[in-house]
Amino acid sequence: MKILGLLRHAKSDWGQSDKRDFDRGLNDRGHRGAHVIGDHIAAHGVKWDTLLASPAKRVRLTLEDAMPNLEPVWDERLYLAGTDTIMDVIRESGGDAQAVMVAGHNPGLGDMLFELVSPKNENALYDEAKVKFPTAAFAVYELDIDDWADLRDGCGTLAHFARPRDLDPELGPEY
Repeated sequence: MKILGLLRHAKSDWGQSDKRDFDRGLNDRGHRGAHVIGDHIAAHGVKWDTLLASPAKRVRLTLEDAMPNLEPVWDERLYLAGTDTIMDVIRESGGDAQAVMVAGHNPGLGDMLFELVSPKNENALYDEAKVKFPTAAFAVYELDIDDWADLRDGCGTLAHFARPRDLDPELGPEY
């Protein structure tokens, strides 16, 4: 069994309209959400062997706030990647790691839920996560594989799902 974590970048700063999408940073709420989810990830207890990440600025800043002690492997293919690309990067870069975390963007990370979890493995966490995979969401999958090269559709069960708003109500949706 392998463990896969997915972390979506925190809330980006749309006030930076003078910047390319790749170069957009985080707003104040994003920094707060990244710290909150980072504390949660640390308390969750999985020792992440490998962190694969999009090099976009908002992902870099999220990781600086949330996981400053884990050195990312930056992979440009993860910038706005779809599920096929994300899975290819994991297959190629997972190596001997037991637990791999991927930090990146939607819709690819959110779509991974539908790719990894077969109908027979759907559970209450899946039902919650499929509604929306918001900024700074963190998901953990238990995968029925022994080698990352064997990563495929339907091989996982969603074992954990958390959003900053679950941990701090002040980070809930703004209406």
